[in-house]
Amino acid sequence: MRRMPHTLQNLVEPVVTSMGYDFVGLEVHSQPQGSLLRIYIDKDDGITADDCQRVSHQVSGVLEVEEPISGNYTLEISSPGLDRPLFTEEHFKRFAGNDVKIRVGSPVDGRRKFTGTLQGVDEEHHVVVRIDEQEFHLLLANIEQARLVPQY
Repeated sequence: MRRMPHTLQNLVEPVVTSMGYDFVGLEVHSQPQGSLLRIYIDKDDGITADDCQRVSHQVSGVLEVEEPISGNYTLEISSPGLDRPLFTEEHFKRFAGNDVKIRVGSPVDGRRKFTGTLQGVDEEHHVVVRIDEQEFHLLLANIEQARLVPQY
């Protein structure tokens, strides 16, 4: 699941930002042994394992008190990495010009996967991706997952 559950985001984002990190986004994945809650954080000079540990400790405390996830779950704190996930309209604007891979929930022009150059966001708040000479306008709410394609 790519979209950020707002209850979780509202709990986690203030904790992360109060610690001096950028809250990039979060994902919740259902797994046989319980859910996986992955939170992406960033800062100007990069993220270390110690950063992840500090944020994990603080977020764990909030999640234990608020209990927004029923059942067992694993908390993972991560840097966005080279294949950075894109969650918000601002992310799609910021990384315009980069290559992206996007998967949508409902097919657009008969397809669900798009790999091309991110053009940004149009006036109607659609994410615009150019593949060869064709532009696709994808509704942000229909995007299940979007990631930058790493440039080596």
